[in-house]
Amino acid sequence: MKILLKNSSERPIYEQIKQQVKENILKGHVTPGEHLPSMRELAQDLSVSVITTKRAYEDLEKDGFVFTIRGKGTFVKEQDSSILKEKQFIVIESLAKSMSKEAKTIGMTLSELQEILSLIYEEDDE
Repeated sequence: MKILLKNSSERPIYEQIKQQVKENILKGHVTPGEHLPSMRELAQDLSVSVITTKRAYEDLEKDGFVFTIRGKGTFVKEQDSSILKEKQFIVIESLAKSMSKEAKTIGMTLSELQEILSLIYEEDDE
């Protein structure tokens, strides 16, 4: 599992880690039951604090993507991909509502908002 961090990103490092692990799980790059690197190993590999990886793993566990067995490590949880995708759609919808509300506050048109979203969407593929 490859994780690439962007120091220039506005997103905190723990969120970047969490998002990339989620993507790897949803896309099937890591399989249910697969052992993830320990918090210490991941922190060392990414040159970040153990606190950062701990927070990412805790959030992933809370969201139902991984489970931890004390003394053995963190593992990918068996998933129903359709339920997981539905959960992600709910999160995306909530973010879109917030974005729409903010855009309306400053009088931004729908086409301007779509243009910004389109640029950001394309930029994240790079």
